[in-house]
Order: sequence, then C-alpha cells, then structure tokens
Amino acid sequence: MPVLPSESDGRCVNQELETEFDPAICWQAISARDRRFDGRFFAGVITTKVYCRPICPIPLRKPENVKWFPSAASAQAQGFRPCRRCRPHTSPGTPAWHGTLAVVSRALRLIETGALDHGNVDELAEHVGIGSRHLRRLFTEHLGAAPIQIANARRLRVACHLLKGTALSVSQVALSAGFQSIRQFNHAIRSSFEQSPSELRRVERPVGASRSGGEIRLRLPFRPPLDWPAMLCFFREHSTPGIEAVDDRCYRRTIQVGNAAGFIEVTSDTNRPRLVLRVRLSGFDSLTHIAQRIRGLFDLGANPAQISDHLARDHRLRSILVAHPGLRMPGAWDVFELAVLATLGERFARAANSTAVRLVRAFGRPIETSIPGLTHLFPLPEVLAKADLASVGIKPSKADTIRALAAGFRENQGPAGSSKSMRSLLDRIFADAGVCEATSQYIAMRALGEPDVFPVSDREVKRASAQWRPWGAYAAMYLWIAAAEAVRR
Repeated sequence: MPVLPSESDGRCVNQELETEFDPAICWQAISARDRRFDGRFFAGVITTKVYCRPICPIPLRKPENVKWFPSAASAQAQGFRPCRRCRPHTSPGTPAWHGTLAVVSRALRLIETGALDHGNVDELAEHVGIGSRHLRRLFTEHLGAAPIQIANARRLRVACHLLKGTALSVSQVALSAGFQSIRQFNHAIRSSFEQSPSELRRVERPVGASRSGGEIRLRLPFRPPLDWPAMLCFFREHSTPGIEAVDDRCYRRTIQVGNAAGFIEVTSDTNRPRLVLRVRLSGFDSLTHIAQRIRGLFDLGANPAQISDHLARDHRLRSILVAHPGLRMPGAWDVFELAVLATLGERFARAANSTAVRLVRAFGRPIETSIPGLTHLFPLPEVLAKADLASVGIKPSKADTIRALAAGFRENQGPAGSSKSMRSLLDRIFADAGVCEATSQYIAMRALGEPDVFPVSDREVKRASAQWRPWGAYAAMYLWIAAAEAVRR
C-alpha cells in the first residue's frame, strides 16, 4: 500500500485517491479482510456517512457509494462518523491506538511473560510508568477487561493447550501456566469449563498428543494449498547454521522466549491441511505466543486462492502460479534477528553465512539440543549493542548499523504492538544508518508480514509491480522461486 499521511494530517483525499490510492486495490484488501491492511486506509459510505476499517465485518456492496480516506481524522473532517462494529477511530495509527501502544501494549507484553503470575497490578502499573487506577481504566477502555482478567484468560489458555497437547501432570500444568496453587487451578478450570482438569483432558485431548513431559506437539491448520517444498527451499537458502537446520522434510531452529530456551521442529501433515509443530522448551508459559509466531513464519493466515487469482491477471506469473500453487510469504521468527542478517547482506540471495556464523558463535548463547547443527541461540540486542563486531570480520559501516539496531530494540524491548509501530522504528534506524530501501522493504515483507512491498531495486521491475498490488510481496516470492529454479537448471 502507499505511504499514507499520519493521523494528524486531516487532508481531504480526493486528490490523493487519484495519485496514491487505487480503489480497485482497496477493494481487493477489503474483500480479503486481511488485518495487515488495518489502519492503512478507511472506507466511508456516502449514503450513511459512516466510515469503516478494511477489516469491518459489515460488507460494502456498492462501489459508487464508497469514498476512500487515508486516515480516520480525514474521514471525520468530512462529516463521517465511526462505525460501531469495527471502531475505526481506534485502529492502528489513530491517537487512541498510539495511547494503547505506548501503555496497554507494553503492559500486555509483560502480562504475556507472566508479570501478574507472581506480581500485582500496582507493580505492573509501576513498570509501565502510570498509576494502577489509570492502567485499569485504559484496559477497560481499549480491551474491555481488567489486567487481572487478561492474566487469568492467558493462564487458562496456556493450561488448556498443555492439558490437550502434553502428558504433563495436572500439577505441572498448573505451575507451567502460572497458577499459584493446584486449588486455584482447579477452581479456574471448573468455573470456566464446568469440568475438572482431568475430565477436560479426557474429553478434548487430541489423538497423537506428545508423550514426553518436555515436549509439545501442536497442529496448525491452514487454507490449502500450501507449497511446502518451495517454503523449505527458501528457508534452506536463507538459513543460518547453528540457529536453523532445514532439510527436504522439516524446518528446525533454536528459540528463546523469555527465560525459556529450546528448539522447534515444523513438518507438514501428509493427510490434512495443517502443519505439525513440535516444541521442546524449558518452560511452556508462552505456548500460544509460540504457535502464533510459527503461523506468521509460514504465513498460515493467507488466502492463497484469492492471492493467486489476482496475480494470475499478469501473464508473466501464470506459469509460475500453476507450478507452485499456494506459495506463501516466508516470515521470520524474530524481527531483530532478520534485521541483523539483512544488514549483513542477506536478501533474495544465499545468506552471508560465514559472517553470520562467526557472529552467532562469538556472541550467541550456546545451547544443547538433540538436533545436529542446532548449537546456539541468536545474540540478544543487549549483547550486540556493546559487541566488538570488528572481531568477527564485520565492516565498520555495517557494525554501526547493527549496534544502532540493537540499541533501538533494547530500548523498545524488541518492539511489539502494531506492525506500523515496528516499521516506524526500523525506518528511523535505517534512515540514520543509510540502509537502502530494498533492505528495508525486505524486512517489512518477511518480519512484519507486509503483503504489498516489493524488495527489488530494479526500476523496470518496480514499475511492472504496480499491477500486482496489494499482493506485491507474493509476486516477489513467485519471481524468486522461478529464478532459483532457473539457476538449478
């Protein structure tokens, strides 16, 4: 999507629609209900004077009655009122969202890491720099629930995953999920499900649950098709030895979530449209978070039929689309990791493995796994921010960029929230370091899941990419796989 003005810019968009907005592209995004377009533009219905987000569940039926806006402020400036269903005035980029991002999103991250398992709301509020009463008010306003209710829901969510997907004892599940006692755990399960933990496990535990207390297996469904061989090919070409191991069947890598470290293995279920995720970790408090990150890593939320139908309008892509149905956009496990690797020189070519390997071995934390080749965790931002990168052969200009990245992520706690906030942070750091636009686009495509970026600097190709919007990143992937096959031939 085009770069849109900020929320403080309330300009009328009539002229912008002619130069930056294409209604056909906006309709494509709305029909996909793809959350990655949320906050990028807004649709106002002229007959009702109501404006909506691209993800609004209420369908738009008459194009002639729709007016496009780059921001909620510009819609309101022309007399449109926000939809009560999708609440566009709280979408990414709006003042309400920025308030949430600055306080509530940070508090949510702390809750996800167990801040309220052993602490209280007063301590949580102190961590985010406001009073506890104001924090409760913000949670009620933006999330409709108090912080302790969010924490309880998180504990129940984790407990259900552990009961269904592992052979851990009930007491181990209770402690891993963050409950203070077995009694508290039993009460929470009975209050929510009207069953004891053991009864819930017998009724809902799936066939094939893991047998080992230190391992979990989860099934992650997706819309078929999915070109699994092509995905593995991409990850193999871009893997970092010591951190990742990819073969013709599965993807493996080391991970660290909070204080827990271990590894994951992802394979494709040959009988059903789903991936099988095997997690071996020293603690399972962040199981749901891990599953969500794996879904992003393999782009399981995409609608491949809709994307391919759109891209097939270009005759240059049709043969590739036929040969590789369901090709997804490979994501990244960690934004900081990908940003560092991209700075070292990796984009749509084989990774700069020698430099990356030296970096990992020198500054990454060693880890013991049962998988040959998985030996280290990727270095943390606080480590690389102070590291002597010249000692592993990194040029001064790139070393400065990596240290700037590390400092930025350290200060922002490895930023979370909306992809827009993270993109803004990365753009700021890259602009200061003089990183090229193609590298920035590459990171946005893979790490932030941006569907409409095209990380190629060739001007002719970029001009041709206009007709692929809003799925430019997928077109880039099809072109990459075609180029890789041509090289192998």
